[in-house]
Amino acid sequence: SSGERFNMNDRTCAHRWLPFGTMLRVTNLKNEKSVVVRVNDRGPWKHGRLLDVSKAAAIDLDMIREGTARVRVEVVSEGEDETE
Repeated sequence: SSGERFNMNDRTCAHRWLPFGTMLRVTNLKNEKSVVVRVNDRGPWKHGRLLDVSKAAAIDLDMIREGTARVRVEVVSEGEDETE
């Protein structure tokens, strides 16, 4: 991880290989709701999942009840490469 303490109220996400600090626009394909999140962790490690989002981001995407959602992910700005 980035070393940053997890806060479920921040709009953050985990992604396997994008640099920490990368900003992503995540759009729920079911309802077109979107949120911008910042990569600050590694994962998810469950097969078939692209990213994990914080609780605040999941609320914005209206996916709390389902737990998972099909999403579109767009890079808003690149993070900085750093050693993990």
